[in-house]
Amino acid sequence: MTSTLDDATTDQSPKGRKPMFEGQRTLTSRIAVYIFILGPFAALVAAVPLAWGWGLSWVDIALSVFFFYFSGLGVTVGYHRLFTHGSFKAKRPLKILLAVMGSMAVQSPPTTWVADHRRHHAFSDREGDPHSPWLFGTSPAALARGFWHAHMGWIFDNDVTNKERFAPDLMADKDIIRVSKLFPWLTVATFVLPAVLGGLISWSWWGALTAFFWAGLVRVAILHHVTWSTNSICHMIGERPFASRDKAANFWPLAILSFGESWHNLHHADPTCARHGVQRGQIDTSARLIWIFEKFGWVSDVRWPTEARLAKLSVK
Repeated sequence: MTSTLDDATTDQSPKGRKPMFEGQRTLTSRIAVYIFILGPFAALVAAVPLAWGWGLSWVDIALSVFFFYFSGLGVTVGYHRLFTHGSFKAKRPLKILLAVMGSMAVQSPPTTWVADHRRHHAFSDREGDPHSPWLFGTSPAALARGFWHAHMGWIFDNDVTNKERFAPDLMADKDIIRVSKLFPWLTVATFVLPAVLGGLISWSWWGALTAFFWAGLVRVAILHHVTWSTNSICHMIGERPFASRDKAANFWPLAILSFGESWHNLHHADPTCARHGVQRGQIDTSARLIWIFEKFGWVSDVRWPTEARLAKLSVK
């Protein structure tokens, strides 16, 4: 797969250009957004007090970690580095698997996620960016409003990014379209599968319930906020060793939980690069997984960073 970021998202001559939005969300989709965003968040808020004496077993922890990595890497490796930026090419079975894994993070179908993210890169930190924290000014009140908007407020906007403009390659990919259509069922699966496994392992309904809560609701909520923190925190504070045309920064405390996505400065300086954490000590588990796939021959044409490229991009 080749990246269509340049020809599909750059804001060039308006003549003949497709509109930015393809319409607005339906009432049903708006209700679904509130349910699947606020529902897991409510579970996260309840998690700490409920953990004391309510039920948290090693089975719940193991299932939570497994599904966190399974769905999270589906977003970072699949949705982001493969589908959005074309950082590598994947064989068809792996491509489909990554699309399924990403869908189970409950962050929208791959076509929608990619269209939104390519629009973010096309208009990063300026008008048109769906989730920049800098759209309302630089005063404390404006930045507080911007942080909320960048973190999760933008999700409740009703305008739908035009997928034909920003993701025409995915709209022409029959496999991705099929997975996108299966998104409601994959959303159900991401909550039901932990419950089923928890019930079977513990051989109890209580085990199914606690697995549903911890490995389903709480895991999805934590993954949501880790992903959204890349939009908000990583465009506000952190180090900027590489030159980019926006305020994308590296925020090391999120590196492990975000699978390397919080090394955000290099990513915006060189979006198609398969590795984001390129300096000494910068752990990037997404890049490591791509490296493993490459060793097995499941991916090809990986766009690894080079010393010459990094030197050119360095602010020094």
